[in-house]
Amino acid sequence: MVTGGASKKRQRAVHPANSPTASSSSRPCAAVIIDSDSKRPTHPNPNPNPFPKPSPTAPHSFNDPSSADVLLRLFVDPSPLDPPATSFSTSPTAQPQDDVVLHLHAHALRRCKYFAALLSDRWQRHPQKDAVRNISLRVPPTPGAMDTRIALLELLYNSDLASAITTVSAALDLLPVASELIFEDCVRFCLRFLEAVPWTQDEETRVLALIPHLSEDEAKDLMARVSGAPDSSEEMLYGLILAVTHNQSMAFVKAFVAKLLREFGSRELVERVMDRAFQTTFKVVKEAMEEYTSPGVRGNHDETEAIQRINLHTAMTNGKHLLWLVERMIELQVAESAVKEWSEQPAFTADLQRAFRDDAWRNIVPSLPSVLLRCTSRLVNAVATGTILVAAQVRKKLVKDWLPVLIVCKDNNASPLTPSNKPLYLDLEETFLRIISTLPMPDAQELLQQCLSFSTRNVEDCPHLVTAFNTWFRRATHPPQAQNLY
Repeated sequence: MVTGGASKKRQRAVHPANSPTASSSSRPCAAVIIDSDSKRPTHPNPNPNPFPKPSPTAPHSFNDPSSADVLLRLFVDPSPLDPPATSFSTSPTAQPQDDVVLHLHAHALRRCKYFAALLSDRWQRHPQKDAVRNISLRVPPTPGAMDTRIALLELLYNSDLASAITTVSAALDLLPVASELIFEDCVRFCLRFLEAVPWTQDEETRVLALIPHLSEDEAKDLMARVSGAPDSSEEMLYGLILAVTHNQSMAFVKAFVAKLLREFGSRELVERVMDRAFQTTFKVVKEAMEEYTSPGVRGNHDETEAIQRINLHTAMTNGKHLLWLVERMIELQVAESAVKEWSEQPAFTADLQRAFRDDAWRNIVPSLPSVLLRCTSRLVNAVATGTILVAAQVRKKLVKDWLPVLIVCKDNNASPLTPSNKPLYLDLEETFLRIISTLPMPDAQELLQQCLSFSTRNVEDCPHLVTAFNTWFRRATHPPQAQNLY
């Protein structure tokens, strides 16, 4: 071991595994502090080595003074401008911190192209056979940097890297040092190991920080795990929504996907995906009802009846999907486009009126009117409570298109109960009247006249209708306000 002599600086000597000074509980390269004056060893480093011992079958042992032909000094240099390696120096001013001196072997060091270049005879003015070579290697002043380099140097004596690198943390520690010293076998193994095993979130953060320092070829497999296509998140969410809406028997799966949607970071992306799923599902419902009510399909033949059943079942199944989507969109406050789309359906609502006026659907899909009225109820309630804010024209068309459907369903006793045991048609009547109260007076007048069917045999049983007309007449008696105050 080389010491500073007159400088009285302290150096760390790393003892080999068979050295009498090495504790059996410490790693083979455990360093002890030796003062150049007293030569008294302190306790070995108590921190266990995360890397296994080198292979005992190696021709020479790591840090073996008896056979070493290279003396390597590791020194901590806080200056980033200093060269990574210099000739061996013991100047009193060279390094005020602890050094580590290792007794190594050229044949092992040459596994690193960096050391292979340093040990090449081309750099020696007067090469001497069997002479001990002196090399100094700068170590950055970061926590763990010295131990990681010592561990990597140990690996030069181990031909079985798989037995030595067994954790993600070890691979992440070793990879940048192996890359720096051009230990290609270690670099390749660390990359293969990292690509193949799971990471914790903290480990993934370290991987992401490491990737920019790798070559494109080295980083490609790691990048494939952490970087998706620009639209991959959208496609993933859309696929989940389609999967869950087509799985009616697994309520817990729907709850899980709903939780993912609530906690997703981008509301804009969630809105886009939900709109896409809504439009796709709604289109299927509309096309099925159009086929059912079209003159070319309706008839008394067995084949025609089978087609009718298929169309009704298609509308029913996708109507249930639509109801789940509407509820999630309202919950996530991304239902504005759904309300607008629902308000622009004169052809669809006309098909529903034609379908629900006869009784063919009752024995095939008796719940179909209920499902579609529930979709309408969810949307109009969100509008009436201000959860979804839309323009007055949208509110008017929403009532105008769906009010006739409500009346047909009510007349045919096709309206179920709400969770509070109130008939759904009554809940919708009240909500439609509340929306009508928000419209300009001429629009409210037009729609209120269509609500007369809300009346009952006993006037006291329809207070919502009485209130709505009283409100309109009270406002009608207000004198027009001056258009210009100045």
